[in-house]
Parts: sequence; structure tokens; C-alpha cells
Amino acid sequence: MSTAASNTVAPASPSTGRPGLWRRLRGHQGRNLWFVAFVSPFFVGLLAFVYLPIVWSAYLSFFEARNTVNPTRFVGLDNYTYLLNDSLFIQSLVTFVAFAVFIVPTTYVASLGLALLLNNLKWGQAFFRSVFFIPTAVSYVIAAIIWRFAFFSGARFGLLNQAITAAGGDQVNWLGGTNDLYWVALVSVRLWLQTGFYMILLLAGLQRIPQETYEAAALDGASGWRLLRFITLPQLKATSLAVVLLLLINAFQAFDEFYNMLGSIGSYPPYARPPLVHLYLIAVGGGQQDLGVGGAGTMILTAIIVLFGVGQNFILNRSSR
Repeated sequence: MSTAASNTVAPASPSTGRPGLWRRLRGHQGRNLWFVAFVSPFFVGLLAFVYLPIVWSAYLSFFEARNTVNPTRFVGLDNYTYLLNDSLFIQSLVTFVAFAVFIVPTTYVASLGLALLLNNLKWGQAFFRSVFFIPTAVSYVIAAIIWRFAFFSGARFGLLNQAITAAGGDQVNWLGGTNDLYWVALVSVRLWLQTGFYMILLLAGLQRIPQETYEAAALDGASGWRLLRFITLPQLKATSLAVVLLLLINAFQAFDEFYNMLGSIGSYPPYARPPLVHLYLIAVGGGQQDLGVGGAGTMILTAIIVLFGVGQNFILNRSSR
């Protein structure tokens, strides 16, 4: 009888039943509190420096806001109409398209090539991965200034002009004049800065492909280009779409290299003012401080980027079916 009594489990008291609200909010061992502690600074920064400026720009875009952030005169869609009829703004969009046509496929091919080479390395992979990734940490402003004065300067001490002079040629005005050679400087500095970052993303995608897939394809006689075309690229489709979308967004955000390489020479060559440079000159340059038109341009660019994102998700969802 005593044994049966000892094996009987006593009913839980009401006070030891369901945990209280505070304990549920804290989570097991306070994990919810740690999550909030780590995420809050990033969330506050995102709210303060991304979402609130976008909302405030949208508000300013419907007002005449010259030299003030507290406008009173409502103008409706006049700022949008002005921009869409502005030939310089249309040229800036054409500049973005031209820049994207150069930089997006070139960066993707260079990043994929480096990722393939590193993925096949038997030794030193960590070292070369770090070497190619280091330029990502360099400021775009500093890189643009170094590119301008050290490599592409029109003066005799520019590295490229020294090489051309040593070969018996004439010095080249890379960043001025009537030629389009400034594109060489713009594309090359962007390639140097961002190729390593996208190489890491593609390398991570490559390492997720099962090795058994390659072994099965090799048994069927596939090698070289056929492996790349029928195995590697299809398996990298999701990563590739994400990389292309990020490249397009970054191309839209092109500012530092254009402004620091070309803006300081006095005037921009034709079709050398991307959207952000043009909007900066409207909103800040020339003393006009037209924040209403600048806000309208921000909304137009945001809408275009969102359309690119929606299109990328649509393509990704269709390809995964």
C-alpha cells in the first residue's frame, strides 16, 4: 500500500501550471530577451536611416520644398511631372542602363570564374578567398580617388599614361575631353570593389551542390563546358538571380565613382550623370536645395528597384516549379 502511494503522482498546483506572461515573453533561459537585445540596434538603425527617410522623401515629393524640410505649399504631382520631362533626368536613367549593361554581366562572369577556380583548389582556398574579398572593405570614395590620381590621371604621373609613354604612345585624357574612355575607369574600379563579394556568394552556392551529382554526370561522359552548362549553372539559378538583382540595385546606387572621378573636373561628359548624381545636384548642388524634386526622384528610383525585385521573385518562383 505504501509502494502504490509513493508511485502516485501528485496533481500540479495551480501556481505551478502554465508559466506567467513575463516568463513566456522571456522565453527559455531568456532567449527572447537576448534576441531583442541583438536585433534592436539594427532595427532602430534601419528605421532611422532607411524607412523614415523614404517616408519623409515621399512626403516632400508632393510639396514645393526649396531650402526647407517643412514645406507648406502642396503641388501634387508637379515634381514628378517635372522630372519625367527633364532631359537630364532621362539621360541619367540612360546612363544607369549603359552602366548596368557593362557592370552586371562583367561582374557576374568575373565572380563566377573566381568562384569556380577557388572551388577546385586543393590548398590555399582560405588565403585566396580573403585576398579577393579584401577590396570589398575599401571605401568607394577612397577607391575612386586612388583610381583617378594613381591610374587614370591625365597627368604624366598616372600609371597608365606612364605605361603608354614608355611604349612610345601619347598620353590619354582618360576622364575628360570628348572621348568615352572614362567608362574604362568607372567599370574597372567597380569591378575591383565588388567582384570579391559576389564571388563569396557564388562560392557558397557552388559548395552546396552535391558532389555525387558531378560524379554521376562524369560517369555519363560529361566534362568541362557540359558540366558547367547542365549541372553547375542550373544548380546555381537561385543564387545567380539573387546576385543579378543585387548588382542591378548597386548599379542604381552608383554615385561615388561618378562624382569623385568626373564631378571634380568641372562638368560631366554626356551621359555620365547616373540618377543619384543628378538628384544630388538638384537637391544640394548649385545652392537651389530643391528637396521636393529630389524626393520625387527618390520615389521614382525606389519604384524601379521594387519592380526589379518583384520581377526577380516572379522569375525565381516560376523557375522553381
